[in-house]
Amino acid sequence: MTAGLFSHLPDLHGRVAIVTGGTKGIGRAIATGLLHAGANVTICARSEPETLPEAMGRRAHFVACDVRQAAACRSLVDGVGEAQGRVDILVNNAGGSPPADAATVSPRFSEAIIALNLLAPLHLSQAVHRWMNAQAEGGSIVNIASVVAERPAPGTAAYGAAKAGLVNLTGTLAQEWGPRIRVNAIIAGLMETEDTALTYGSAAAQQELAANLPLRRMGRGEDIAAAVAFLCSPLASFVSGATLEVHGGGEPPLFLDIIKRHAGA
Repeated sequence: MTAGLFSHLPDLHGRVAIVTGGTKGIGRAIATGLLHAGANVTICARSEPETLPEAMGRRAHFVACDVRQAAACRSLVDGVGEAQGRVDILVNNAGGSPPADAATVSPRFSEAIIALNLLAPLHLSQAVHRWMNAQAEGGSIVNIASVVAERPAPGTAAYGAAKAGLVNLTGTLAQEWGPRIRVNAIIAGLMETEDTALTYGSAAAQQELAANLPLRRMGRGEDIAAAVAFLCSPLASFVSGATLEVHGGGEPPLFLDIIKRHAGA
């Protein structure tokens, strides 16, 4: 699946990309996809993985960075820009949250989740602005959001609120920073990762969730990577301030299932 999908990616040779949270899961797939497309890729996380994403005989560069810290974000971006002479692509992928009860969760927990999922993309976007805005070709920022940005997120209130804020931030920066910098968001749906069981439970539960999606499967990192490559390419030169939903058609509303179960009762 990976080789076939990635063989159709647009050409991004010569582009310099930064992918946050690129050591595992969706972020690693995004980094691998951009490498396949020809970009020079730097990934960041708080700790270096045992192996780095690689493709087409090239490997991603790793920089340790806590993206919740504005100074660390600026250091990351300026380091890449100074080493490679430019920054063309920023993918704000780092994020996530463990479940937490909204009534009892600590302020410190909520602040950390919002810092990771909303403030970090803002800090990083500000850091790349001076590089992209000075380039004749400008640049592209892609924010990885979630379906919880568009619906309630019981059990992850701070995370859902942060992702909703990220979608709003996307449109705002697109308005402020055009025409030189394009800013878009991807609404990721139910995704298969190495942590799928922690998120969605047993294999049976995952199969039932997948069966309820119109495309009859959960998403994969490669699906998000392909969407990122498109949004960062000349193919999307008139796409900015957009939210691209990569969710297999979306989750069916609960009321339909209730109606079906009670039909004829």
